[in-house]
Amino acid sequence: MNNIFASKFDIFHRSRSGFTLLEILIAIFIFAIIITTVYGSFNAVIGRAEAINNGVGAFEMARVCLNRIISDLNAIYVEQKPLYHPPDYNDPPDPYGFVGTETFKGTKTFSQLRFASFAHLSMAKDTENGIAEIVYYIKERGYPETEYVLKRADTLYFDEEDYEFEEKDSDPVLCEGLEGLSFAYFDDEGDEYETWDSDSSSNKYATPRAIEITLTINYNSEIHTFYTKLNLPVYREKSE
Repeated sequence: MNNIFASKFDIFHRSRSGFTLLEILIAIFIFAIIITTVYGSFNAVIGRAEAINNGVGAFEMARVCLNRIISDLNAIYVEQKPLYHPPDYNDPPDPYGFVGTETFKGTKTFSQLRFASFAHLSMAKDTENGIAEIVYYIKERGYPETEYVLKRADTLYFDEEDYEFEEKDSDPVLCEGLEGLSFAYFDDEGDEYETWDSDSSSNKYATPRAIEITLTINYNSEIHTFYTKLNLPVYREKSE
């Protein structure tokens, strides 16, 4: 009888003795695998969400910037022959000329663009209309970290003879975190040029037929590049 009670007591005692060390280590190992998997999936989701947010922010800034440039170019003003005639020696530059150049800022090269347009945006209370000089140019900003921004100058032609373009602090910023801006110009035969001057014999005193824009933005340490190309609504043909 005592042996029976002892056997039952041993069974009860063993059932209440808990997990062995090996079982605990296996459980911890399995738990660590689960936590690692969940954490990795969580990081992947967060990373994708941040990338999407960065992409949306960069896309919105690029969209506003490119739409403004396209709107200005779609309202471009070009003097046609015989109103326009190639300049003689020492003639002042054409106030309504189309000029695309390259400029160096720090270690980078950017495009700069100047043309005449009907797309004047008045910053004053009294809205004025007319032909304006539009200039897209790059400005360095920030210290000690240098940031490049794209600015837009918009000036009505009041006194063509005395007017000379000057950068102003009041010129609005269209795009921040600029990593690259380039314009490619195409003539009516489809040939591509990196620069353009409608008063130059190398361009035969013509204006471009089409323009391609490449815009690269650094948005929250993510690099995004955008392209667009448009045919100009009006252009001046070459003078032989």
